[in-house]
Parts: sequence; structure tokens; C-alpha cells
Amino acid sequence: MIRDQEILNQLTDTIARFVRERLIPLEDQVAEEDAIPDAVIQEMRELGLFGLTIPEAYGGLGLTLEEEMLVAMELGHTSPAFRSVIGTNNGIGSAAIVFDGTDEQKQRYLPKYATGELIGSFCLTEPDVGSDAASVKTSAAKEGDQYILNGTKRFITNAPRAGTFTVMARTNPGEKKAKGVSAFIVEADSPGISLGAKDKKMGHAGSHTCDVIFDNVKVPANALIGGEEGKGFYTSMKVLDRGRLHIAAVSVGVAERLLDDALRYAMERQQFGKPIAEHQLIQAMLADSKAECYAAKCMVLDAARKRDEGENISTEASCCKMFATEMVGRVADRAVQIHGGSGYIADYGVERFYRDVRLFRLYEGTTQIQQMVIAKNMVRDAS
Repeated sequence: MIRDQEILNQLTDTIARFVRERLIPLEDQVAEEDAIPDAVIQEMRELGLFGLTIPEAYGGLGLTLEEEMLVAMELGHTSPAFRSVIGTNNGIGSAAIVFDGTDEQKQRYLPKYATGELIGSFCLTEPDVGSDAASVKTSAAKEGDQYILNGTKRFITNAPRAGTFTVMARTNPGEKKAKGVSAFIVEADSPGISLGAKDKKMGHAGSHTCDVIFDNVKVPANALIGGEEGKGFYTSMKVLDRGRLHIAAVSVGVAERLLDDALRYAMERQQFGKPIAEHQLIQAMLADSKAECYAAKCMVLDAARKRDEGENISTEASCCKMFATEMVGRVADRAVQIHGGSGYIADYGVERFYRDVRLFRLYEGTTQIQQMVIAKNMVRDAS
């Protein structure tokens, strides 16, 4: 489904060079300052990175899913914070409108996402609602030609930068499960919206999350995504299917970076009179990492191609998310082990990635949620 291999090669080569020459040298600074320089964000805008998945009709590049996965793998070769700042515009922050938005909503917001003028955030998780996404408690009560939103959303990526929030809220309080949830596009400067303190996290310095509090926030009726109540949960599941595959691709990229660093170190580090890369137990860790990384990459590209061909890939997306994120955790652990004591020291950067990749097994649905999705789909399909 790659539309033009030559153009795609140019795009991935450009991104790979940007990662190598611009982003990797800034990793320590971003980790220290917990901030991505504004100049870098502007360069990302100029490269079109905020609009990779936005349809061409709205100013984006309109990548196929397979093309998006290849780009995500390149972006995975550096600190996840860099990808995170553009990630919501290309994924969960814009996807609800791309998939189910009205023509008016698409015309109003997608061009601004594509240029990076607006940062979109996705508000699903709540203090008591995470894995059980159908049990959203944030309310949206209709009053005349507007809705009144009340509730708190938690761990919202890019919330401090956001210009809009895609908010999942319950429009039918009598319906306690999925059919009572609707999706809204809410502008961040709406009266009644406030942000909690930035979360202090194990990793991902430079990528910020926080609570978003909605206190009697009035939004017009035309902010209802798709113009129909009760579709929000189903929209969110479509958003998450794509997001899960994207995180799997990023995990492949990070694993490739870690493996490159570990191999280089193993070839340079001497013990017992020869490079440690010549010791069989080190070779075993390198080989296992290479094989698992390759397997994950093949899975991701296969699932993306199926989606581009119009197939439902709910099961495949969960398989990829589960395997790739668990895989990168193992590769990170081996990379630390190969570096020995140096792997535990911040100077080499391996310990930072070790902390960063731990999140991949949690967000966009934990590994355990993926297991449940896969098994339930298997039972359903066999019935």
C-alpha cells in the first residue's frame, strides 16, 4: 500500500537525518531541563511532522498506516519525548475527528493540527476510570443548544500545550456502559477548564501530562463529534486501535536504537583480552534482542498493511502492542546488562531508555488489557 516508494524513502531519510543530527544530540539537555526547545518544535512544524497522518485535503501528508509505522520506527531512535510532542496530533488528538468528525469539524481543526498551530489532546482516562473505558464518569448534560461538562481527566498527554481536548463524556446518565458515552471537541481556553500540576514521572522527561478539570464547561452542541450522541466509546476504540499499533512501531524503533548502542559498546569494551562482543553470553543477548526486534517489526508492518487494505485489525493491533512493548522492555534490560555498571550510570543514556520504555506497557491499554482483547476476539470469532 506504499503509494510512492521514492517519496517515502525521501521522507524517512529526512526524518532519520533529523533524528540523528538534531534530536539525539539534545537528549541529555531535554532530560535535564524536562523541556523540548521551542526551536526544535518549530523545526518539526516546518518538516510537516505534526500533520503526518492528517489527510492531504486538510494540509497534512496523509500517510497510509504502513507509511506511518515506518516513520514511527525512525522517530523511535531517539528519546520518546520528541515523538510525544507530535504524537497526539498524528494520533489520539486528531483521530476522532479524522474518523468520525463532521465536515465542519474537519475543516475547522484538521488544518491547524497539520501545521502544529494547534496541539490536540485526548481525554479518556479518569481518576477511577482507565482500563474500563466504557465506565466514563465525566458528564455532559445538554441544556438548549449547548452541553455542560463536569469531571476530571487524568494522565493527559500534552495537556499543558493543548489547544483542544477530545473529551469522552457521559451524555446519558441512565446508560452506565458504552452506549452512554459521547465524544466532544473542546477548546482548551474554554471557561471552566483548569489543569493540575505536571505529573512527576519515572521517565519521558520533556513529555508532559497532567489532570484536566472540567467545571461547568459550556460547549456548543456542534462540538459533539459526528453530531450524534452515544458513539464516543466506539470512536475511542477506533482511535486506540491505531494508537496501539503506533506505540508498537515506536517500541521497535527504540529497540533498534538500544540494540545499536549495546552492539557498539560490546565491540569496543574489552574484557579478558578481547571485545565482550566475542563472548558467547553477550552474543546470546544480542541475538535474542535482534530476533525479537525483527519479529515485532514484521508484526507491525503486516498489521498495518491489513488495515490499509480495509481489514479489521483489532486483534492484530493488540497482538502488536502486547508483543512489541514487552519486547522493548526485554531489550532495554539486556542493553543495561551488556553495558554492565556503565548501563546503570546516566552518562550512557541506556538507563534513561530503560525507564522510558516502561510506560509503553501501560498506556494505550496495558499488556493485560491487550491479552483480554485478544482472547475475547478469539472466542467471539470461533463462536
